[in-house]
Amino acid sequence: MILPNLNPLRFILALFVMLVHIPEFFRNRDLPYFNDGIIFQRGTEAVYVFFALSGFLIIRLLYREVERKGEISLRSFYIRRILRIYPLYFLILFVGFLYYNVLLSYMGIPYENNYNTVNALLMYVFFLPNVASSLYQPGGVLEILWSIGIEEQFYLLIPPILAFIRKEFFIKFMIIFTFLYFIVFASDAFPFLRKFDFLYFYFSAGGLVAILHERYNLGNHIHKYIKVAILILFVLYFCTDIFKGINLNLYHFISMILFSFVILTISYNPVIHIQNAPLNYLGKISYGIYMFHPLVMQLIGFIILKLIAKVEMPDIVIIFLSYMLVFGVTFIVSHFSYTYFEKPFLKLKNKFR
Repeated sequence: MILPNLNPLRFILALFVMLVHIPEFFRNRDLPYFNDGIIFQRGTEAVYVFFALSGFLIIRLLYREVERKGEISLRSFYIRRILRIYPLYFLILFVGFLYYNVLLSYMGIPYENNYNTVNALLMYVFFLPNVASSLYQPGGVLEILWSIGIEEQFYLLIPPILAFIRKEFFIKFMIIFTFLYFIVFASDAFPFLRKFDFLYFYFSAGGLVAILHERYNLGNHIHKYIKVAILILFVLYFCTDIFKGINLNLYHFISMILFSFVILTISYNPVIHIQNAPLNYLGKISYGIYMFHPLVMQLIGFIILKLIAKVEMPDIVIIFLSYMLVFGVTFIVSHFSYTYFEKPFLKLKNKFR
């Protein structure tokens, strides 16, 4: 069954990430920018929703596989992950290292990195980009990979455990893992978990809610008024400072619960439908939108700098032009990437469902 609203949600989340990065990029280059409003500060939270959504969908598929076949095929699971995630991840990794270590120098643009290239490259190749981004300053094109690394780390850890326990224990395991791991994360016992953003509880919370629905039809039992309240709280979360000033651990805990139930409520008997053809397609290419937009910003930044050196323009025109060019070029690049680069891998991936 195809769940409604999730592809448009993916696009909206990618959009929130872009709304943070675009003004930040142009501000760092002393160009006019606009970031007034809470929605220009919610990119990190949008990534957290991505985490919960990923856990929801992947753990749901694993649970359904156990129900159908009596077991999880780890081989097929990891082949699917490789075919979906690795091609674009390693493309951006290659282009990013080439851009910062070769191309900028060739163009005569000063850029000094603060890392040993081999050490940093090994961290990225072995899916520790969150560690590399925290220790070094690899540049925006590479820093975007931090979240992909955390996702892959979680899926290297949890599916093998689920493959070796009975499905009757899935819910107990996910509850224990989610809340025990959150307690350890929030404590001072292992500070590196917070330093390097090992935010596995978002994935497991999303997965837990998915299994609860599969087992007890949870999403269809939530009253529509409660669903409306959950969605209103979600909108307030992203559009206001409703949780400003609260303890960071409490913030993560509320976010973990809220995001998981938002995904559940918009997936089963939703009270709102945001599904339409354009949003659905933009959601399909949202992985590319997320991965390509930092690289596109570099290109547009060069163009804008060259343009304003020759043509005097009001700040509002520069800001509008910056946004429109970054959005437009990112969508176009993501479309071509999805059609001609990612889709062949996705077709192959479907053979391992």
